[in-house]
Amino acid sequence: MSEQAGIRPNYSEAIEDFLKAIYLLQQEHERVQTSMLADALGITAPSTTEMAKKLAKANLVVHEPYRGIQLTPSGERIALEIIRHHRLIELFLVEALGYTWDEVHEEAERMEHAVSERLAERIAQYLSNPRYDPHGDPIPSAEGDVTERLLTPLSEWPLQDRGRVARLVDQSPDMLRYLADKGLIVGAPVEVVARDPFDGPLSLMVSERHQIIGQNVASHVLVDRAES
Repeated sequence: MSEQAGIRPNYSEAIEDFLKAIYLLQQEHERVQTSMLADALGITAPSTTEMAKKLAKANLVVHEPYRGIQLTPSGERIALEIIRHHRLIELFLVEALGYTWDEVHEEAERMEHAVSERLAERIAQYLSNPRYDPHGDPIPSAEGDVTERLLTPLSEWPLQDRGRVARLVDQSPDMLRYLADKGLIVGAPVEVVARDPFDGPLSLMVSERHQIIGQNVASHVLVDRAES
């Protein structure tokens, strides 16, 4: 990321948040529209457009009116560094300080901008260079590499097929507490026993316990094959 460990350009928190939001939206959309970004950041569309124009001049984004916004390679490097910090902090808070997974997002939001890459690397080493955060999101490497996985929503998982909870899409505290109560934490074995028709609820076995959840909740739980 930075040419020298622990040193990177001094961008404001607003710029870093803007670039991070674009990166996250780009995971679902080829072009990020101004309205999407404004909603994600909780700012007005004119403010979003003004920031996009500013960052386009700095070669951090490509902004084409009516076509959307994309990160340049330079903008993506900054976004990935902030995301790396955020996800490492979340995992550190859980593994080292005993936070629960529904408590860490806000703490990481406050801390991610203050962490140097040198400190981030120390945290990564302390945690044995983890690949995923507590919610199953990939942690970018120091070089900006991201591990991609082909995952399936639990709502679409085949019946009677053993899987493993790999990632949670909705990470709101209420949803995370609900999923934890159902045993649907990252790494938990899961099997869809029955699925009611017409978008009815799913009957599951989660860590050898019977659970019932709705289709909407199941669509936010991503699953991969259970390790044999």
